[in-house]
Amino acid sequence: MGNMFCGGVRQILQVRSIYPDQRQISDNTDLKNTPLTGKPIAVKDNICTIGFPTTCASAILEGFQSPYNAHVIQKLEDAGAIIAGKTNLDEFGMGSHSTHSIFGPVHNALVTEQGPLSAGGSSGGSAVAIATDQCWAALGTDTGGSVRLPAAYTGIVGFKPSYGLVSRYGVVAYANSMDTVGVLAADSKIVRQVFDQVRGYDASDPTSVHPSTLKRIYETVKSHKVNTKGKPLRIGVPIEYNIEELQPVVRSAWLEVLQLLQSEGHSILSVSLPATKLALSAYYIIAPAEASSNLAKYDGVRFGNQAKEKGVPGNVLFATTRGKGLGDEVRKRILLGAYSLSASAIDNYFIQAQKVRRMVQQDFDRVFAMDHPLNGERSGNPVSEKVDLLLTPTAPSTPPTLASLTSRSSVETYGDDVMTVPASLAGLPALSLPILIGSNHGEQKRTSPVGIQVIAQYGDDDMVLEFAGDLERLMQSDRR
Repeated sequence: MGNMFCGGVRQILQVRSIYPDQRQISDNTDLKNTPLTGKPIAVKDNICTIGFPTTCASAILEGFQSPYNAHVIQKLEDAGAIIAGKTNLDEFGMGSHSTHSIFGPVHNALVTEQGPLSAGGSSGGSAVAIATDQCWAALGTDTGGSVRLPAAYTGIVGFKPSYGLVSRYGVVAYANSMDTVGVLAADSKIVRQVFDQVRGYDASDPTSVHPSTLKRIYETVKSHKVNTKGKPLRIGVPIEYNIEELQPVVRSAWLEVLQLLQSEGHSILSVSLPATKLALSAYYIIAPAEASSNLAKYDGVRFGNQAKEKGVPGNVLFATTRGKGLGDEVRKRILLGAYSLSASAIDNYFIQAQKVRRMVQQDFDRVFAMDHPLNGERSGNPVSEKVDLLLTPTAPSTPPTLASLTSRSSVETYGDDVMTVPASLAGLPALSLPILIGSNHGEQKRTSPVGIQVIAQYGDDDMVLEFAGDLERLMQSDRR
């Protein structure tokens, strides 16, 4: 559980000392009596807060104090929630195992004989804070799976909303077109309560969905719900997610859940999402390209700590600052992104990746029964071949040991995001749910968490959360 909170657990105690008794908050007439009143919520350290430094786990921002709260933080405080502390992460959100941090790697609460396990990334600190009951809920950010992968590795619930439904104002940008504030908690009910509080339009965020557009989305969702009310769900199983690298214990959990749902009367349909095979490659072109632009401001002049060492003669002013202040993984992605945006490479890399992204979105639109509420396109597929939601593994494996990560290549590590990236490219709502059934029986005992991912059409976030709640209750009753 090492290095879960940036700067140590002491930060939590400083906030709790302000409100030593939850009743003191509830009795405060200035605060509304909401489900969040008096609840401690941890916040990933790339979300701006007045009460704590915002470092993004990077030396270049060490000690940085934001002069304002992020929009989501303000909404939580308005509901009476306590910001309990800032959690560790991969530097600027770039990583899949929360190991690229000036505070050191985050350790999973689960420890094997081979050593500590990965907590997933980049929101690993937030996930472990939930898994160890250090807070009631936690905020993370999800660009390519950074909320869902840690949730799967630590055995909790992690939810990435539809892109644009939660404000990014005050969130330090990694890849603007995919960054999404997500919620982590012990169960989907808590996730729903937090999401309901932080969702909504924010004029300060240019990517926030406008109220008139929100109305269109909700009308589309409402119309679809009327047509499906009281009917069994049609659940899609994408054949492209049944990859060779999928661990047997993960495949077994996936099948158990599908069998359980089928026994309850839901229909299980095989669907194909051909562009999924290209999604990971496209993501690791688009995201670094956007990052190279976003992180250009950290030069020690406009933003960031200036290096104390003198620069090498002939180098530009900020070369030493960026070289000393940014970690290896961040520098690597900046270089990749700068190259893919260069005049000689942009057509063969960035433009092609954007075309793949569009293909990924079209694949999802083709299989969902609900039309995409924004693009106005209708698939020609028969209704009988369409589904209400998709069910896939969240990760191809259970959490690896931290020691094993040192011998992995970058490409192997990036492969851990293969299940989560497609939904991020398409901006869809997706949730990782820990699987409880079959944990203590069967041919292969499940000793590590396995997460199952629920994906729905854009804007149908309520469907994802409602289904997750139903599945949680179903699994609990199945274990009795």
